[in-house]
Amino acid sequence: MKSVQNTHKITTYEDLHDALLTIVGTFNRPQRDELLIKDSAIHLDRALFPLLVLIGRFGPIGVGELADRVGRDYTTVSRQLAKLEVTGLAQRQKNAHDKRINEAAITAEGRVMTDKIDATRVQIYGRIFNTWHEEERTELERLLKKFIADFTQLER
Repeated sequence: MKSVQNTHKITTYEDLHDALLTIVGTFNRPQRDELLIKDSAIHLDRALFPLLVLIGRFGPIGVGELADRVGRDYTTVSRQLAKLEVTGLAQRQKNAHDKRINEAAITAEGRVMTDKIDATRVQIYGRIFNTWHEEERTELERLLKKFIADFTQLER
């Protein structure tokens, strides 16, 4: 026999899951990347955009982890990373602790580009959060970090 409280929690989880799927879908839309590229006044193949952003944010990052984060296979990401290397935006290197791991690292030229992207993102977030109280934004950030930490514990 289910209690009212348990039924409410199931509904809440469904709504929460829908919200999370919507967030992921929104961030993964190619149009969102194209808008950031255009508004940042940079020239970059849209397929390379998420790789550059992740390398800039989390690099040096293993090529395998990078592939996992963008949901592409290792060989595809390796080919795309080669394109970023040719453009001078990223470089490959061996991991300092485990030479078997190939990492992607951002170059100075890549950092200039990601700085432009970050500045554009700040403007976009500023428009979104300008009607929020600072405490609301801080609480959203705190709860998202808590959710991520707990959710990633399940993967281990």
